[in-house]
Amino acid sequence: MLLNGSFHQDERGIITFNNDFNPSEVKRIYTIENFSTDFVRGWQGHQIEQRWFACVAGEFEISVIKIDDFENPSKDLMILKYILQDKALTFLHVPAGCVTAIQAKKDDSKLLVLADYGFGEIQDEYRFPLDYFKNNL
Repeated sequence: MLLNGSFHQDERGIITFNNDFNPSEVKRIYTIENFSTDFVRGWQGHQIEQRWFACVAGEFEISVIKIDDFENPSKDLMILKYILQDKALTFLHVPAGCVTAIQAKKDDSKLLVLADYGFGEIQDEYRFPLDYFKNNL
């Protein structure tokens, strides 16, 4: 689900903002910077944790799959694709039970990531090869 942000520009500069995002569940914040626009980080996700993503520099494509069974997921699950840009502070909410594949679409892009569990608080990371799902990227 996208939580659309916006921006304001005047003679002093630009402010990007998101008045609809509620950060009360956030316990951890980090950033991702891929070294190449050819690299795809994924498939990786969480059965219990949820994430919020916002592009703070450049542009990212984030592909999301809702997993039906984390031990043996179906290979033909639907892939939803989202483009996040730094022009507005739009957040993509990825609920628990999903995996993502993340690709920078412009050089020097930076992605802000927020999580609702602290680092090491629970063991809830799942990874699948990029070619696992039939609806490849």
